[in-house]
Amino acid sequence: MPEDDDIVQAEIEVLRSLRQLLDAPSEKPVTLVGDVILDRYFHGWANHLMSIAPVPVVKVIRRSESAGAAAHIARGLLSLGLKTRFFSILGGDRVGHLLAQLLQEEGVDTSDIRVAAHMQTAVKTRIFGSRESLIEREQLLMQFDEEPQESVPPETVQRMAEAVKKAIPGSAALVLSDYGKGMVGDENAPEFIRLAKEHDVPIICDPKLTGLHRTHGATITLFEKRGLELLRRRGNFDTVEETAAHFIDEHSWDAMLVLGGQTGVTLYRDDGTTLNLPCMLDVQMQQIGLHDAAATGLAAALGSGRSLEDSARLANAACECVLAAGPSEEVLDRRRLSTRLDELAWQLQISDR
Repeated sequence: MPEDDDIVQAEIEVLRSLRQLLDAPSEKPVTLVGDVILDRYFHGWANHLMSIAPVPVVKVIRRSESAGAAAHIARGLLSLGLKTRFFSILGGDRVGHLLAQLLQEEGVDTSDIRVAAHMQTAVKTRIFGSRESLIEREQLLMQFDEEPQESVPPETVQRMAEAVKKAIPGSAALVLSDYGKGMVGDENAPEFIRLAKEHDVPIICDPKLTGLHRTHGATITLFEKRGLELLRRRGNFDTVEETAAHFIDEHSWDAMLVLGGQTGVTLYRDDGTTLNLPCMLDVQMQQIGLHDAAATGLAAALGSGRSLEDSARLANAACECVLAAGPSEEVLDRRRLSTRLDELAWQLQISDR
């Protein structure tokens, strides 16, 4: 039908324009505030079970370390060609020094990152394994987390907060990446959002479910599909649509973006409209870094003045890049995202013939 053809062609044009956006990113920096975690990966063969317990014995053949959590976003923004003011706090331990070194080696500006001398830096260790010569695709066998036992020093947080407030007015976008480690606090987050709204800076929040009160007034807030379902059950709502509408209204968000992994993403607007964007991948490899890729895509698009709908499309393509990546390869980059946008436009063009 002609109307359907017009819809498909319009979608193709949007994808092409987003592809062009990556070649001419905003000149203004993105202000990013969030927690940093060291991601540690072990890869190996899991051919045997331990003799005293039904657990696999992994023969490690490769290991890697990278800067994760909000640092995923900083690294992704850098790869997309966006300037970034990255505000975070590292512990003064060996892990903190390693994270700073890793970020500097990749070209991430660490001048806004502060060090709390006596604080432990968080580490997430993931062990992947497969059967040698039988199964090439690795599976996550185990994850263990090393968390700081002490809170971030209030005086260090406050010094960082004052610097963030000075950076916000000239920003393309504000990203609050809250992993619950203390960077996005109850006192400062509302002030960051108020200041961003005052200067027409779009606000992207990626909160813990326990930190929704720190997102009031955000432009868009990220959720996982299972997180929204949990809120639905807790609130005794009949549908996820009703749940989304309730929380958008309660926290004065313009929109909510729900990440479904292999089912794609869904954008819920404050006017009640919904946009469903399916995942177009045949095979999904992993989901680590999905939130951070979505936040990166949203910051790139909203920071360039694109609509929430177009920004959701870029976030969906960014998520597909992560879903298609191998373990410990989850950071978004311009080449992969550009290629994915070209592929999506081509798939639509073929299906329209």
